[in-house]
Amino acid sequence: MGVHVQRIWPDSTVACVATGPSLTREDCNYLRGKCRVIAINDAHKWVPWADVLYSSDRRWWNHYKGVPEFQGMRFGIGSGIGKKNPAGGKWTGVKILRNTGYLGLDMAPDAIRNGRNSGYAAVNLAVKFGASKVLLLGYNMGYIKGRAHFFGSHPPGLPQSASLYPGFRKNFEHMVKPLAELGVEVVNCTPETSLMCFPIKALRDALPDTAVAA
Repeated sequence: MGVHVQRIWPDSTVACVATGPSLTREDCNYLRGKCRVIAINDAHKWVPWADVLYSSDRRWWNHYKGVPEFQGMRFGIGSGIGKKNPAGGKWTGVKILRNTGYLGLDMAPDAIRNGRNSGYAAVNLAVKFGASKVLLLGYNMGYIKGRAHFFGSHPPGLPQSASLYPGFRKNFEHMVKPLAELGVEVVNCTPETSLMCFPIKALRDALPDTAVAA
């Protein structure tokens, strides 16, 4: 049997934590115990206790040798549309989902849409796990004071996103309708965000201090 994502978090709140420059340790720590968390790429460094680590980039997985120190579930995506070949999956424990294209959502248990960026695919993954509410952190989708990520720039050989942000933002627009049809609420809790297709709200308003992870 191949890789299948199970609906193990029904009607839950899931935070997708990306690597945008506005991400703070304070906000990351605030999530703990209040919701499920999917770390995207290097965001796992600030949420090492996250439930899931996701990246669409096989170069990233290869550079970090599959991130074996991460204790939660690890997921990647096939290297091309229609493929399920290892895009990082050569590393033990990284589960590879079938790549079915750029736009919309794919709710098949073994597949995912990629939006040409890991943050997009992570939202699709959250919904497949059963999320009814998805919070976005670190989704700036643009530079702040010359910085693309909270940690600065990727090492040489890994992709830099400067020219890609407009396309990334446009792709997210194709996710809005299918999310609404599924009854999934997405709230962008990213300060100084350029991603405007979802409602924007402060993290502590979207996730009260009394919240408990389902």
